[in-house]
Amino acid sequence: MDHLIIAVAAPLFDTLTYAPLPQTRPTIGVRVLVPLGRRRLTGYIIAIVPAQETAYTVRPISEILDREPLFGADMVPFFKWIAAYYHYPIGEVIKSALPGGLTSQSGRQATLTELGRQQLSPLLGAPPAGTETWLAGLLESGALSRAVCTKIWRGKGKKTLLDWQARGLITLSEVLQKATTKAKTEVCLSLNEPLPEVPLKKSEEKTLQLIKKQLESQASLVSKKDITRLYAGAGKAIAALAAQGILLLSEKQVYRDPFGEVPPFYPRPETLTPEQGTVLEQILPAIEAHAFAPFLIHGVTGCGKTEIYLRAAEVALAQGRAVLVLVPEIALATQIEGHFFSRFGDKIALLHSGLSGGERFDEWQRIARGQARIVVGARSAIFAPLVNLGLIIVDEEHDGAYKQDDNLRYNARDLAVLRARENQAVVLLGSATPSVTSYYNGLQGKFTTLTLKKRIYDRPLPEVEIIDLKKVPTVSEQSPLFSPQLRRALQDTYAQGNQALVFLNRRGFANLLLCQDCGHSISCPHCEVTLTLHKKKQQLICHYCGFQSPSAAICPHCRSARVRECGFGTERIEEELRAMVPKATIARLDRDTTSSSRQDFIRILQSVRNRETDILVGTQMITKGHHFPHVTLVGIIWADTSLTLPDYKAAERTFQLLSQVTGRAGRGEKPGKVIIQTFQPDHYAVVAAREHDYQSFYEREISLRHALSYPPYSRLINVKFSGEQEGLVRQAALECAGLARKSKSGSAVEILGPAPAPLSRLRNRFRWQLLLKGRNLATLAGLGHFLRDSPPTQVRTGKVRMTLDVDPDSML
Repeated sequence: MDHLIIAVAAPLFDTLTYAPLPQTRPTIGVRVLVPLGRRRLTGYIIAIVPAQETAYTVRPISEILDREPLFGADMVPFFKWIAAYYHYPIGEVIKSALPGGLTSQSGRQATLTELGRQQLSPLLGAPPAGTETWLAGLLESGALSRAVCTKIWRGKGKKTLLDWQARGLITLSEVLQKATTKAKTEVCLSLNEPLPEVPLKKSEEKTLQLIKKQLESQASLVSKKDITRLYAGAGKAIAALAAQGILLLSEKQVYRDPFGEVPPFYPRPETLTPEQGTVLEQILPAIEAHAFAPFLIHGVTGCGKTEIYLRAAEVALAQGRAVLVLVPEIALATQIEGHFFSRFGDKIALLHSGLSGGERFDEWQRIARGQARIVVGARSAIFAPLVNLGLIIVDEEHDGAYKQDDNLRYNARDLAVLRARENQAVVLLGSATPSVTSYYNGLQGKFTTLTLKKRIYDRPLPEVEIIDLKKVPTVSEQSPLFSPQLRRALQDTYAQGNQALVFLNRRGFANLLLCQDCGHSISCPHCEVTLTLHKKKQQLICHYCGFQSPSAAICPHCRSARVRECGFGTERIEEELRAMVPKATIARLDRDTTSSSRQDFIRILQSVRNRETDILVGTQMITKGHHFPHVTLVGIIWADTSLTLPDYKAAERTFQLLSQVTGRAGRGEKPGKVIIQTFQPDHYAVVAAREHDYQSFYEREISLRHALSYPPYSRLINVKFSGEQEGLVRQAALECAGLARKSKSGSAVEILGPAPAPLSRLRNRFRWQLLLKGRNLATLAGLGHFLRDSPPTQVRTGKVRMTLDVDPDSML
């Protein structure tokens, strides 16, 4: 008998061995339910090995959860590499890779006994410590749900529950939480030919004729739902026809439509530009050679990178190979999926957070079954179970959205290069503003850099004007947020019948409410940040934990009514624009206006493409790859937002953001203009963006990185600590730093800190961090591995959470 090597969806870094159930032949890539201690958890079969003698009893799995694999054996080395590199449990890696809602696990449920009701009811007036939030619910309903019990179990209430169970006041029982996502099926009808000759009622005859008509134009099956939609009386008739042996009923899986509506059509251009042709001359032979080849496509905005992607995909498909297309956010996915749908039709599958759980599961199954050969998606699509992968495209490769900032903190761009290497595939990293690290890799020969310096049709890059805000009275109670130059330009643009974009990377109306008497700023009770006023909702909202409070009319500190709205966001920009250009149609694209569904993105973007919107206001969502040919003006309200952040990548992000939003102007027949408002007009990132000069920016930035030994001249691991008690978090960070300095690798790695994180408290958890910096990757990884396996005391007891962020994109 074989043994199964199982990666369990739990914080375990090692795999476990189980025996298969009798009379079953499980395969790699299926989910199973396995016993672990007193619990049952979801696991994933990653290997099947011959049975060997062991010193322990090998327990059998409890249940096989899938009829067919969710991933192939070729994905297992990929998952193992990710687990090792990012110091993350392999079962949790696979869980993160798969569509959500597929994990089953057991838990506890508490049920109140009659003795418990008698003894605990008198305590309701003064509940024992730690039971204040749930004792009343237990007495009222007679039970605590699995979710409530799990929360209590992780905190101080665990001892209380065990004590009450021992005294007979409650019973604790195991319950299984089933997976919430599954295949969608529908009942289908077919004729049981030859049809028996039996008398039929009018309703049955009508139903039978409808079914025959539908079968004439379809395959051998017709949906019962389609027939009942055509004829309300068909439901009973179908049951009768089936009982008489005239109809056969069967269940068939149906796929939920991820598009919602057909994307816009983009025709295939008849000719390429000379630069596009030159670039493809290098890429296409590499695809045909079936060999690993990484390319960095450095092309100015509007140069036609998308058409290069499409032509490369045509060749890969012709070779019988699959294509994976990554975009940083679903706002950009809606545009690029339109291009690929226009060229390849239903060969495409989508994978991103804009899909429902069921839609994502259906798309995953289509990919795994080979029914979709092209996948377009955001960060998590890097895990798509494509077979014979030949081409990976990473659009806007510089974008920080490719880095996951919680749980499994992977970078999809880096994994794209790894996956291409494992599959002997070509990977295209495209950007008008490549990351400093990617451009450095090109210069070092790790990537082949291909350059496109001209826009299609030789359209000029937009003229950029910088406004020094130190010389303009802006942003006060009496003064506008717009300089006179930007105000006039917006009014002229509207008068000429053109469109404009106005960019500010901050949403809301005012990001600070300040008491003019005591100076108190209204802050989030759960985070060390101020609340942002959202005027339309009349709410103060924390953009980190989601806390909401009614808009304050008085200061909560001194009760003064002199509370002033300070700062600004996209909501305030929109309000001022309506007063400035009253007849213009103005739309806003940020998380507030698109939070309800993906269709909100599509609706707003379509309104701009259809020229139904005159001015679009937005955050960084409007900067990424959108093609609006009638936009001739871009206004940047405040270019300094990202420059002030305590992060070594602050200048790089600023240059990329300014360059990308600048690139939205003048993409059609009319030339574009950009107005940048800033307090730092001489900063090298701002100057380089004005001149469209990536090279000068890179040379200045790389010299600073070299002097300070930051990436690409070193690698980083940010060790993060968080907990509800600040003293324990501080102790854990200090103890970890001491362990690191005393370790074998301590002398070869620069250890910075520990120190409180720039955002020192989020979601009621205090935060500290310790930065590890090293030139030797193996040495740095070894230190990370040591700290993971030998954590501080406070981490081992569960009072402090410690996470390792390898190659951090943000230091906040």
